[in-house]
Amino acid sequence: MQIKDFRVDKSLKELTEHRTVVLPIACYETTIKQNINGNIPFHWHDELQFVLIVKGEALFQINEEKITVREGEGLFINSGCLHAAIDKNDSGCVYICLNVSPSFVLSQELFNSYVNPYIQATNIPFLHISPNETWGENILTSIKKINELFKQTQPYYEIDISLQLTLIWKNLIMNGIPLQFVQTELLKSQRMKQMLNWIHHNYAEKIQLENIAKAGHLSRSECCRYFKRILKKSPLNYVIDYRIQKSLLLLQQPESNVTDVAYQVGFNSTSYFIEKFRKTMNMTPLAYKKYKNKSRKYEQD
Repeated sequence: MQIKDFRVDKSLKELTEHRTVVLPIACYETTIKQNINGNIPFHWHDELQFVLIVKGEALFQINEEKITVREGEGLFINSGCLHAAIDKNDSGCVYICLNVSPSFVLSQELFNSYVNPYIQATNIPFLHISPNETWGENILTSIKKINELFKQTQPYYEIDISLQLTLIWKNLIMNGIPLQFVQTELLKSQRMKQMLNWIHHNYAEKIQLENIAKAGHLSRSECCRYFKRILKKSPLNYVIDYRIQKSLLLLQQPESNVTDVAYQVGFNSTSYFIEKFRKTMNMTPLAYKKYKNKSRKYEQD
């Protein structure tokens, strides 16, 4: 199963519940281009994430850093880290995504010693997993096995998944990664989420830079530096992009029209909405609406 519409709350925390009926773990095969946005937008979740690229390549951004992950390689994304991904070079990127609750990685008796310190460490937002390293190859092999176990659901497959997950974590930490805990890094992450939270709560209203900065307890200039450093765009450009993202589902509703959608997501001019939408999506809102309606009819047939 693939998640095509990333539902997030007002702080960008993903709302999807990553679990099976029994286990607090989920495994997806994701084709980036099939997401409603054509990419994986910024979001975060409490679960740890393991990625294995099975086709093409993807450009991931985790907090402030970007990394290209190619076919056969993987990625570990730590709990609570903002991340996004795009298909690089139109490669048709497909990846296995394994999301797991930190509490399920190891037993409760081992959690405080071998899991929690790595979750709290501020110097490990992500780790690149290479098949050229023994520990990396072991992790990638276990991700493949877990993916197959989910597909086959043989008797006791839950136990086998738990065993593979234990091997993944052991290989991840046995390299002796030096852990760092920098309070300023934690504060920066909190402030960023506070500003995003405010935007996502108020995107349909008139928004000024002062409002965003105040939400993060920052000056206007420092607010701009945060956004440009982490999201690579200005706060107000992020607002525009978010409004367009919110417009996508509205435009797919049969009764919607472009003008109404423009005002619902916070634009005070239909022409400005069309201009920004075309720049982002490479088509007009009306063309997008027609394209989605046509695709929906094709799927129903």
